[in-house]
Amino acid sequence: MLISLHQISKVYHMEEVDVPALQNVSADIESGEFVAIMGHSGSGKSTLLNLLGCLDRPDSGTYVLNGQEISRLSSDALARIRNQKIGFVFQNFNLLPRTSAQENVELPLYYGPRITGSERRERARSLLIRLGLSNRLGHHPGQLSGGQQQRVAIARALVNQPPLILADEPTGNLDSRSADDIMALFQELNKEGITIVMVTHEPDIAKFAGRVIQMKDGQIA
Repeated sequence: MLISLHQISKVYHMEEVDVPALQNVSADIESGEFVAIMGHSGSGKSTLLNLLGCLDRPDSGTYVLNGQEISRLSSDALARIRNQKIGFVFQNFNLLPRTSAQENVELPLYYGPRITGSERRERARSLLIRLGLSNRLGHHPGQLSGGQQQRVAIARALVNQPPLILADEPTGNLDSRSADDIMALFQELNKEGITIVMVTHEPDIAKFAGRVIQMKDGQIA
């Protein structure tokens, strides 16, 4: 089991009001699954993804990732897990605008175990070539289409060879053809054994996943 959540709850304190975002959520995700999380705005799906990505902590409950209970780990330990165990893909790509595609992909390698500069460059270059961007290595994000930018972001997510990819509305800023291309790429990566958990509000995108988790009012519907 790659992910095991047990009775996870999260409450946000907004001035004098408590807003429950997750209420006693329990779920298991096997290694090698492709899971889509769906739900209306405010259903808790983004909060759940943030907890899975160690970007936030639950108020109660346990989160076990790859056999390790991580809910109470230190900030430094969580940062190491984010760097080595999880790749992130966002709706807005989150690429550095004045940095080339290859340099964007290299970035996570600066924060992990030390490798040589040539190895860092070759790992980024080979990923970008694999994702169909061999003639875009030196281009900045502003010189790339939305689909190309998302492929750079996926290469960056893969560069540390994590077992888990978390994608937050990865096709939200793409046209339908580019969206289908990105989802086909996710399916290909999943067939290679990478676990993918994706938040989406689009049924046409969720159908690419092997399983759909529906969220409603902070709970799994």
